[in-house]
Amino acid sequence: MIPLTATELFLTIAAAALLLGVVSMLTGIIILATRVLGGEVRAIANQTALLAEKGVADEVAGLVGNASALVQSLDQLVRTAAGIGVFLIILGLLLIAAAYGIATQIL
Repeated sequence: MIPLTATELFLTIAAAALLLGVVSMLTGIIILATRVLGGEVRAIANQTALLAEKGVADEVAGLVGNASALVQSLDQLVRTAAGIGVFLIILGLLLIAAAYGIATQIL
């Protein structure tokens, strides 16, 4: 077993919390940048709008209804990805603040 003093143990915990906070915050930023602002979602939304216009022009009610359901699903997908990204960023900031609090109490 590695002999650690209380100060060394708390500094190790603070360093681990800082590392986890930075990784969590960067992961949240990456999720927001790639999932929410991604071009794939916009491309699918544009194609769905074109599909809905064709359904209205050809008077195909089922096609318009399915296109509407697809747009709602895409909206929910974007909201979920944004929520996960924001949660990870807030969690990262809280972990960084906790690491700072632990480090200042020791030193």
